[in-house]
Amino acid sequence: MNSFAPTEQRLAVTCRRHPAFPREPAVLVRLVKHLYKRLHDDANALLKPWGINHPEYNLLMMLYGTEGYTLSPSQLAAAAGEKSANITRLTDGLCDKGLIERTASDEDRRRIALTLTGAGVAMIKGFLPDVCTLLERQTSGLQPREAAQLEKLLKKFLDHLEQA
Repeated sequence: MNSFAPTEQRLAVTCRRHPAFPREPAVLVRLVKHLYKRLHDDANALLKPWGINHPEYNLLMMLYGTEGYTLSPSQLAAAAGEKSANITRLTDGLCDKGLIERTASDEDRRRIALTLTGAGVAMIKGFLPDVCTLLERQTSGLQPREAAQLEKLLKKFLDHLEQA
């Protein structure tokens, strides 16, 4: 039995009790949640020896993928899909670990800039080979054409949610 089978059984009961319940949309949303949890857990296990968790990794990678390794807190929140309150908590931890630093923005001293430190860049370069291996393993069940199709469909799904 796959790990999603109990969820499908519960959905069948729900549909029997409430025939108007939209099974297919519920399956899609719950599959996304199950995928997120599994991907999150796998990443946390990989990152634990580095002393960071998956949300912290996401912030570090958003900064690493930016010219100058710098974003404002609001830009980082948008890029990582995190709430601003969570960004404050996460960036406090990353600052305490010496992986990022807060400075006044060059353009406006009232604004804060978050920048990867040398230690942050070094850590990323250290764990990136293992992250690449994990990402390849996680998606190895899909053919390149299927992966491209899934990417297109997930982007369409996200675009629709953002417009709603």
